[in-house]
Amino acid sequence: MLVHLLRAAGRRASQAAVLSRLAVPAARSFATDAAPKPSGGGGRGLALLLGTLGLGGGLYYAHQQGMLDGVFGAPPAQKEAVKRDYGAVRKAIADLLEADEYDDGSFGPILVRLAWHSSGSYDKATNSGGSNGATMRFSPESDYEANAGLKVARDLLEPVKAKFPWLTYADLYTLGGVVAVEEMGGPTIPWKEGRSDMDSGNACGPDGRLPDASLDQKHLRDIFYRMGFNDQEIVALSGAHALGRCHADRSGYVNPWTFAPTTFSNQYFTLLRDEKWSKKKWKGPLQYEDSSKQLMMLPTDMALIWDKKFKPYVMEYASDEEKFFKDFAAAFSKLLENGVPRTQGEAPAAASPAPAA
Repeated sequence: MLVHLLRAAGRRASQAAVLSRLAVPAARSFATDAAPKPSGGGGRGLALLLGTLGLGGGLYYAHQQGMLDGVFGAPPAQKEAVKRDYGAVRKAIADLLEADEYDDGSFGPILVRLAWHSSGSYDKATNSGGSNGATMRFSPESDYEANAGLKVARDLLEPVKAKFPWLTYADLYTLGGVVAVEEMGGPTIPWKEGRSDMDSGNACGPDGRLPDASLDQKHLRDIFYRMGFNDQEIVALSGAHALGRCHADRSGYVNPWTFAPTTFSNQYFTLLRDEKWSKKKWKGPLQYEDSSKQLMMLPTDMALIWDKKFKPYVMEYASDEEKFFKDFAAAFSKLLENGVPRTQGEAPAAASPAPAA
């Protein structure tokens, strides 16, 4: 502040010197003549004028520099921008996860599903769909069968949106999944803010872009290749089934995939590899159960162990959790980033080889 005041004083002195030169040109033109004796009123008036100008200039400068904001308030152009504290957002999301009354005691798995489904509508060929826009807030996308039950997750995050009104729903839904994975023991997921929100359902993509659990490996490849993923990434992303469970009133299927459905791990792959899976005898859709009859696998899960190209990745991840964590983090980050417009030269959070034919 002292430096600013000194600079201001210097400017005022310079301004006064200029004004003095302009005010008494005659006295400087005739060096041999005696300077005329100023009248008392004129000298005092000039001094008062210069002093007022100096004071006014100093006050203006001080105001512009924010030194007088406590008195006058900050100029509109210099008011501090809203602080976007994503660390606070992360904490607010994390504080919501534990819930004894919900499923297995955590909302974490359904937040991962929300992030997944709000992003999994991406189509690389048309660059449409994806997490940008948060169109799942609107019908018809919110009513698609694949998104049944996700209103629970969207409603859960509403208090976070209210607390941080500058945060877009698109960023909130994706960050919710990132925080959930990390809080449940999973890897750190690269994530960037910058998504925008659509204001109506006109931008909703068509139904059928998300995986259908009742189908096979060809269907999986059709869905994931459309988004720009390869076989390794398909298997890695499927590892999210370590979390959560199916509900008969949503998907029609029942039970969890693993014995620890609120812990992110490679148990999904070890169970695929080691357990003997048989068709569940019931009136519901085809699913598979383990020897304890407590766990289940979907037809698309079993396709990973039956397909000769998928199976090596299943076996690798079953044996190496660290490798699974690394590959999942990259693939999940890419899923959340697909379709998000970025400035020229800004690299996406994750990249991968082109899908194999």
